[in-house]
Amino acid sequence: MRSPHRTDDPTRRTNGGEYQGEGEGEDSCSGLVRVSHLPPGVLRDIALVWLADAVVGVSFGAIAVAGGLPVWVPVLMSLLVYAGSAQFSAVGILTAGGGPVAAAATGLLLNSRTAAFSLALADDLGRSWTARLIGAHLITDETAAFVLAQNGARQRRAAFWISGIGLFAAWNLSVLAGALAGSALGDTDRFGLDAAFPAVLLALVLPALRADSAARRASAAGAVIAVVAAPLLPAGVPVLLALLGLLAARRGPRRPRTATSGSAS
Repeated sequence: MRSPHRTDDPTRRTNGGEYQGEGEGEDSCSGLVRVSHLPPGVLRDIALVWLADAVVGVSFGAIAVAGGLPVWVPVLMSLLVYAGSAQFSAVGILTAGGGPVAAAATGLLLNSRTAAFSLALADDLGRSWTARLIGAHLITDETAAFVLAQNGARQRRAAFWISGIGLFAAWNLSVLAGALAGSALGDTDRFGLDAAFPAVLLALVLPALRADSAARRASAAGAVIAVVAAPLLPAGVPVLLALLGLLAARRGPRRPRTATSGSAS
C-alpha cells in the first residue's frame, strides 16, 4: 500500500531517504526564518550594528529637530526613505536653506548604490512579490554585507531578514527618540555620536582587509579618491566616486602557481 506521506520528488528527500519538508533544505529559500539558521557569531555582529545604528538614529533625530524641522519630518522620512546617509544629506540641505528638490536629488544620488545591492540580493528576499517588495525597502549597506558574507541560501535569507527587520526597527525607534528629545541634547557632535557607526563598520570589514590584498588596494584607492574630492564636490558625490577604487582590486600582481608536494605538476 502506498503511504500518503510518500513523495516521488527527489528534491524533497534527505540523503537518508526521509521526507524533507519545503524550506528545510540547505539551499531552500522558502520557509520560516530562524535565528538558528545563522552561523555562530553572526547574530552578535548584527546586534552590534543595531546598536550603532540606534546611536546614529538618535543623533539624526536630534539634529533634524534642532535645525528647525518639525518632529514628524525626520520620523516620516525614516519610515519612507530609510537611508541614513541620504537622510543626513537631505536634512543638511534643508536646514541650510536649500529646497526640497535639491534635498531629494542628493538623497537619490547617494542611495543609487542600492540598485546594485537589489540585483545581488534578489534571490535571497523570497519568491513572493510581497516578500520582495518589503525586502527591497530593507536593503541597506549593512544587510547586503551580512548576506553576501554567508554561503548557503538558508543562511543568506536568515541574515537578510534578521538584520534587515532589526535594523529598520532600531533606526526608526531611535530617530523618534532623538526627535522627541530635540534640542535638549544640545550639540550632538560633542558626544561623538557621528563616529559610532563608521567605527563599527570598520570593525566589521577589518577581517576582510587583513585577509585580502585586493580589498586593501580597493579600500586605499577609494579613500584617497574620497579625500581628494571632498573639498571640490558636493556632499555625497565623493563617496560615489570612491567606488572607482574597485578598479585597483583588478590590477594587483598575479601570484605564480607553484606545485605543492604530493600534487600533480
